[in-house]
Amino acid sequence: MEKVLLGTTETPSPNREVAVRYVLLPLLPMIFGILLSGLNMCMGGSATSCEECLLIHPSCAWCAQEDFGRGRTLTSRCDFSQNLQKRGCESQFIEFPSSSTSVLKNVPLSSKGSGPTQYDVTQIMPQKISLSLRPGDQTWFEVQVRQVEDYPVDLYYLMDLSLSMKDDLDTIRNLGTKLAQEMGKLTSNFRLGFGSFVDKNMSPFSYTAPKYQENPCNGCLFPNCVPSFGFRHILSLTDKVDRFNEEVQKQMVSRNRDAPEGGFDAILQASVCKERIGWRKEAYHLLVFATDDVPHLALDGKLGGLVQPHDGRCHLDGNNEYSASTMMDYPSLALLGEKLAENNIYLIFAVTKRLYVIYKNFTALIPGTTVEILDQDSKNIIQLIINAYNVSKGNMCLRALWRGVSVSLCVTKRDFDTPLPGLRKCADLKIGDTVSFNVSVEARSCPPRGTDQSFTIKPVGFKDRLEVAVDYRCDCSCSRTARANSSICSSIGTYNCGTCRCEPGYLGARCECQEGETSSMYLSACREAEGKQVCSGRGECSCNQCLCYESEFGKIYGSFCECDDFSCARHKGILCSGHGECHCGECKCHAGYIGDNCNCSTETSPCISDDGQMCSGRGSCVCGRCQCTEPGAFGDTCEKCPTCPDACGTKRYGAGSKLTLCLFSLSLAETDDPGAVLCLYKTDNDCVMKFTYSEHANGQSVLTALQEPECGGGPDAMMVLLAVVGSILLVGIVLLAAWKLVITIHDRREFARFQSARSRARYEMVRMPQTFHRV
Repeated sequence: MEKVLLGTTETPSPNREVAVRYVLLPLLPMIFGILLSGLNMCMGGSATSCEECLLIHPSCAWCAQEDFGRGRTLTSRCDFSQNLQKRGCESQFIEFPSSSTSVLKNVPLSSKGSGPTQYDVTQIMPQKISLSLRPGDQTWFEVQVRQVEDYPVDLYYLMDLSLSMKDDLDTIRNLGTKLAQEMGKLTSNFRLGFGSFVDKNMSPFSYTAPKYQENPCNGCLFPNCVPSFGFRHILSLTDKVDRFNEEVQKQMVSRNRDAPEGGFDAILQASVCKERIGWRKEAYHLLVFATDDVPHLALDGKLGGLVQPHDGRCHLDGNNEYSASTMMDYPSLALLGEKLAENNIYLIFAVTKRLYVIYKNFTALIPGTTVEILDQDSKNIIQLIINAYNVSKGNMCLRALWRGVSVSLCVTKRDFDTPLPGLRKCADLKIGDTVSFNVSVEARSCPPRGTDQSFTIKPVGFKDRLEVAVDYRCDCSCSRTARANSSICSSIGTYNCGTCRCEPGYLGARCECQEGETSSMYLSACREAEGKQVCSGRGECSCNQCLCYESEFGKIYGSFCECDDFSCARHKGILCSGHGECHCGECKCHAGYIGDNCNCSTETSPCISDDGQMCSGRGSCVCGRCQCTEPGAFGDTCEKCPTCPDACGTKRYGAGSKLTLCLFSLSLAETDDPGAVLCLYKTDNDCVMKFTYSEHANGQSVLTALQEPECGGGPDAMMVLLAVVGSILLVGIVLLAAWKLVITIHDRREFARFQSARSRARYEMVRMPQTFHRV
C-alpha cells in the first residue's frame, strides 16, 4: 500500500536547499549501492524480468543489452547500476528509473483576505504537482502555507440545551452583539450561526413515557421544557448579529435521561450540511461546541437497538432537524475527524473544567481541534472563543487525504532559521507568517492499473489544498520495444529487455531447446555423477550444458558448476590468508608461503637470534616463528630461559678448580663490553663472586672479576641453643612476677576490707549498753 510520509521544517537556507536537492538526492541510489555492495540483494532476488528487478529495491537496475553476459555463466541482469557498467553493460541499456517531482501550478501566496481579491486568496503554494514514484523510493517536495490577514470567518455556535445548561442559555442571549464586536477587531468579514442539540429521543437516552412526551421536565423544578431532539439547526450563518440574539432568546431547554449527550451527532450534521448551515468556501470555519457533559460515542446506539453505523451524510428535514437520530448509531471519532477535515472546519470544545481531560484526549484523536474551559454559566464564552480563535490561527497542520484515509503530521516552528523535524504540532504562529513543510512521499508497491493515482494535501481548517497526481514508475522503457517471435529467440519466443520469454515447450537462453523425451538426457549430461545435483545445484541445465549462476561472493565455473573462487580455507576471515589464490576450492599459495590456507611463511630470518643461532639453539623455526623445544625457554627467538644451562654455568664448570684458584689472583676491573654476560658463582666456602664472561673474535674467553668475594660464616649451634633456652626462662620469670604482683594486690584489698568490717563491729558493741540504759 502506498504511504505518504509528512515531515516539516522551516524554509531551508539557499545553500542548504541546493545541496540537499541537487547534490544529495541524486546520489542516494549510488550511496545505497555502496552501502549494500557487501550484500547484493539485487542479484539475490533472482529477478527474471526488468519489472521484477525494479521491485526488489530502489537501488537495483536492469541491463537490457543483448550480448550482455554471453558465455557459460548465467549472468544476472539485475544488479547495482555501477556493477552493471563494470561488467560491460553500456549506460544506454541500463534501466534505472527514479522518483521525481514536477510543479504544475504555482500561484504566489496572498497577503490579505479582504477586498476585491477575497475570492482569489491563495494560502498554500504550490497548488498542483505531479510525482513519478518508483516503488520503495522516496521523493521530496516543499509546501509553503501562509495565513493571510483579515480573512473572512464563519462561526457556528452549537449549544447543548439539556436541562443542566439552563443558566448558560440565559448568559448567551446577547452573545451575538458582544461576539461580533470582539471578532470585528480580528476580521472585517464575520458571520455567525446557531444550532442546538440534546440527545436521541428514544429509550434509554430520553424519557419516552406518555407523560413526558410534551414536557420531559414534568415534576422538576423547571416545569417548562421542550421535547427531546437530536440536533436542530436554528440560524444559518449571517452577518446580522441581531438575528442571532433573537433566535437565542426564543430557545428553551429540554431534558434527556442519561448523563451523556448526543453532541457528536450534532457536530457531524453541522459539518456536512454545508448548504443549510451556510459555510462559505472562502471563509475560515469555526465550530464552537458548548456542553457540560460527556458525549455518546459509536456503538452506544446499540443500547437503543441502533445497529446501523452512521453514513456520514446530511439528514436535515424540512424543519432543519436531524431526521436520522433514531435510525443510525452515533458517529465514530474517525468519521468525525474525516468530515471535519473534508469541510475545512476547526472545532472548539468549550467544556466545563471537570471534562477538560476527556475532551483533551479527543483533540489528540481528531486533528484540527482544541479545547477550552467553560465557566458553569458560560460567562467567559466570548473570551473563550477569542482565545480559541487565536490558538487555531497560531497552529498549523497539514493533512494528506489518500483514498479516503487521512494522514497528518505537524512540526512546531518557534525559530524560522532552525528546523525542528519530528514534532507533532506547529504552534506560536502569527497572522502573515509563512511556514514551509518538507513532504516526503513513498510508494510501497505498484497499485492495480486503473486505480486512483492522486491525493490531496491541505492545511487543517483551510479551503486551499495541494493536488498531487502520481505516476508509478513500475514499467521499463525497454518493454515498449518487445518483439514477439523474434529471431533472437529462435522465432519461438518474445525478446524483451535483453531476455527471451519462450513459448510453452521450449527452453534455453535463446529458446533453442525443446522439452519432452530428451529432457532427461539433457539433465543427465549436466550432472557430474549419478545421484549428484544438476549443475551442482549452482546453475541451470540449458541445452545439454550448465549455465552457472552468478554469486555476490565470487565466480562459479566448471563443466558442472563444481568450482568457485570463494570456497577455499580462510585464516582470520581472509581467503587463503591473502597470500594465495582460490582455485576450485583449493588455495594456490604465492611464493614464500605454504599450508592449506597459505598462512605458513617459509621465511626463517625472523627466527635468527642475536647470537646468530636459529632460535638460540633451543627450538626450531616453523612458519617464520620459533617453536621452543628446550624446557623453560621462551621469547621470539627462544632467547629467554631461566632454567637452561647458560654461559656462566658452562664456563664455571669448564674451568673447574682452576677458576676457583685463579679468581683471587685476577685484578678487579670495570667492563663496558655490551656483549658481556653477568655471572654469579658460589664457592665451596659459601663465598659469592661476581664476574662477567665474553667471547673475543679470536675465540678466546675472557672472565673479568667485578668485586671481592662476599663471604659469610654460619651461625654457632651452641649459641643458638643457649639463646633459645635463656629466652624461655626469661619469659617464665616475667610471667611469674606478673602473677605474684596480681595476687599481692588482691590480698591487700581483701585484708583492707576485713579490717574495715572488724572496726565497724567493735564500734557497734561499744554503743549497745548505752542504748539499753536509755530505754
